Amino acid sequence: MKTIIQLLCTLSLILFFTPTIKSQILSEELKTEKICRFERAEWEIQLKEDFVNPYLTSEITLDMKMRSPSGKDILLPCFYVSGKSGEQSNWKAIFSPPEIGAYTYYFELKNKRGIIKSDSNSFSVTSSNKKGFLHANDNWTFKFDNGELFRGIGENIGWEARKNDDSKFFKELHEMSRFNYEYMLRKLKENGGNYMRTWMCQWNLPLEWKKVANTNRYINSDEHFNPSSFDKIERLFYLADSLGIYIMLAMDAHGALLGSQWESSNYNIKNGGFAASPSEFFSNDKSKIQYKSRLRYLVARWGYYSSIGAWEFWNEVDNAMYAGKDESQIDPEIVVQWHKEMSDYLSSIDPYDHLITTSISHREIEGLNSIDKIDFNQKHIYIATDAIPSALIDYSKKFSKPYVIGEYGHQWDWSLNFNDYAEDFDYDFKKGLWYGLFNPTPILPMTWWWEFFDEKNTKVYYSNVKEIYNNMLDSGGGRFSSINVSTDFKSGICYGVQCGYKKFIYLLNNRSSEVTTELIVENNREVKTIQVYDPDTMTYSEINNYDSKNGNTVINNIELKSRENKIFIITNR
Repeated sequence: MKTIIQLLCTLSLILFFTPTIKSQILSEELKTEKICRFERAEWEIQLKEDFVNPYLTSEITLDMKMRSPSGKDILLPCFYVSGKSGEQSNWKAIFSPPEIGAYTYYFELKNKRGIIKSDSNSFSVTSSNKKGFLHANDNWTFKFDNGELFRGIGENIGWEARKNDDSKFFKELHEMSRFNYEYMLRKLKENGGNYMRTWMCQWNLPLEWKKVANTNRYINSDEHFNPSSFDKIERLFYLADSLGIYIMLAMDAHGALLGSQWESSNYNIKNGGFAASPSEFFSNDKSKIQYKSRLRYLVARWGYYSSIGAWEFWNEVDNAMYAGKDESQIDPEIVVQWHKEMSDYLSSIDPYDHLITTSISHREIEGLNSIDKIDFNQKHIYIATDAIPSALIDYSKKFSKPYVIGEYGHQWDWSLNFNDYAEDFDYDFKKGLWYGLFNPTPILPMTWWWEFFDEKNTKVYYSNVKEIYNNMLDSGGGRFSSINVSTDFKSGICYGVQCGYKKFIYLLNNRSSEVTTELIVENNREVKTIQVYDPDTMTYSEINNYDSKNGNTVINNIELKSRENKIFIITNR
C-alpha cells in the first residue's frame, strides 16, 4: 500500500510540473493587396497552442472579429491548415466583405483555458460589380445583397460519375466520364440554367468520410476531414461562381445513416465517433459538437463563395428516420430539435447569411416546416407532377415561407427502363418547370436523372422556359402575384401571374385528345395586346380573338393538341 501511495504522489508531481504551452497568437498577415466588395480577401495566422484535434470546436477555435464601416459586428470563423500541437500551427481567414469602407478587426483564440486576443488592425474595401449573396425575399424570389431579384432554374446534379453505378439499364451511361462538374455545369449554363443541387456523400465531395466508396476521384484517409475532397470542393464552387450558377449543397444524404454507410460513418462509435446508433447522431451531445465543427469548417473555408446558394442539412431525412423496424426508427422530435439547434448555430457563425434548408422525401415531420432559421422548406415529388402547384401554394401559405420542390420526376425507381417511358419523362420534365414558374417558389422544381435527360438532350428546354422567366422579371421588377384564370374543359390546367403591367397565363391540355377551348382571365383594364408564346418553337404571335366580359378578358377558340401548352401574355393600356 505504501508503494502505491508513493507512486501516486510521484505521478501527481509529474503532472503538476509538466509545462503547459502558453497560448499565443504569433503573427497575422493580410495576403490580398486590394480588397474589393464581395471578393476574396485572405489572412494567414500563426499560433502556438496545445490541441489534440484542431478541427473540434470543443478544443480550439480561432475567430476573426470585425467592425464593419456601418458599425455592424461580424464574426468570421478561421480554419486550421497545418502544424503540430505545442509548436507553430498555421491557420487562415478568408473573407468576402459585404460593405465598402474601413473595417477594424482582431483575432480571438479560444480554448478550454480561456481567451486570447490579438492587437487590433484595419483594412479598407473598394467597390466591385458583384451582386453579393442570395437571401430570402418572398415566396416567389430570393434577393442578392445589391437588391437584384432571383429565381432559380436548373436541376439536380447529384454527383459526378461513380465507379460502379447500380442502374439496371443505364449503368454504362451513368459511368461515362463526361458526367463531371466541368461538363455538366457548363451545359446547364449553356441551356439557360442558373441553379443546381448536389450531394456530399461517401462517393462525392466526401469531406467527412475517412473511408470512401464507389469512386476513383477520392481516396481513404485517417485525417479528421478527408483532404482528397478539398480541391474538388474548391473547384466546384469556383466553377459555379465563374458561370453564375448557384448551388444547393446537400451536406448529407439519408443513406449516411443506413447500412454499410453507417458502418463506415465518422459519427459511428466504432469508427471513433460518439454515436452508438443513427438515432444518437441526432441526440448525442458529442456527436452534435462533431457536426457543428464540420459546419464551422465549411463556413470558414468555403463560405465566402456566393455560388453557395443554400446549405441543405439533409437529403430526404425522413428516409433515414423511418427505415427498418419500428424499434429502430428515429423519434421525429429529436430530429426537429436537432435541425433547430444546427440551424441556429449555422446562422450564428455564417457572416454571409447563406440560405438554410433541409428536405424530406414524402413523409411529413411535424414541426420541421416551422423552424425559424430554416429559410425555405422543401420536399420531393415523384409520379405526381400535377401535385406540384398545390404543394407550392399550400405550404408557402401555411408556413409563411418559401417552398421548393427539390426533386421531381415521372419515376423514382431506377430499376425501370426509362426509355419505355421516354415521352412521359419528357412531358413531366417540361410541365414541372412551368408549374414552378407560374406558382410561388423561388427555385423552379428540379429534376433528378441528369444523365438520362442529358443523353436525350431534353435540357435545352431550360432556355425555352427562361425566355418567359426573363420577361416576367423584367415586366414586374420581381413582383409576382397570382390572378384568377379558368378554362372550360375538364383536363385543362391553367395558372395566371401578374408581373407589373403584364399578365402571363399558362394553359395546358393535359389529356390525350385535341381540344378547342376558351380562357377566362381576371382583367378589369383595357387590353392593348395579347401575345401567344409557343414553348416548343420559342416563337410569339399576336392574336385578336378575345372579348371583354364582366371584368374578365375572354380568349376564344384556342386549339390545343394533346399535351400541348401555350403561354398567353396580356399587356394592358
